[in-house]
Parts: sequence; C-alpha cells; structure tokens
Amino acid sequence: MAEIRSDRAAARRARRREQALAARPQQTPQQRAAAPDERRRSNFVGESWAELKKVEWPGQNQVVQGTVVVLIACLVVGFYLYLNDQVWKHVVTNVLLGK
Repeated sequence: MAEIRSDRAAARRARRREQALAARPQQTPQQRAAAPDERRRSNFVGESWAELKKVEWPGQNQVVQGTVVVLIACLVVGFYLYLNDQVWKHVVTNVLLGK
C-alpha cells in the first residue's frame, strides 16, 4: 500500500515538474546565461537593502563624539611619531654617523 502511495506521489511530482517547465517561456542560450547573473544582482541588491533597513544609524551626537575621538587620536599618534622621529634623527646623526 505504501508503495502505491509513493508511486502516485512521484507521478504527481513529475507531472507538476513537466507543467512548470511547459509554462515557462522558451529562452535562447544567451538569455539563459544572462538570467542567473541578473537574478544574483537583484538578489544581492534586495538583500543589501534589507540589511540597511536593520542598521541602527548613529545620531548627530554620536557622530560628533566619534569624530572628536578620531581627531584626538590622530593628534596623539602624530605627536608621538614626530617625537620618535626627532629622537632617531639625533641618534643616527650623532651616534651612528659620528658627526
């Protein structure tokens, strides 16, 4: 009994598959090659848009605070590099070159 049911179900699936294939418009090989690329692009754009909707964008206060932090960090690192450069310039000129 189970075999008969599974055979009937397989036959139904095959008929549905054939009907779905028959309902599709016929495409040239070039169209078939281009279709997956277009689907991938539209899928990528759709998924990207959905992710952008989920993002919690920072407010103006957070943007200003972040900018100030970055500017201060740049000044601190720049000052450190300047001092390091001056020290090594002195070491190279006076110690290594012996001038």
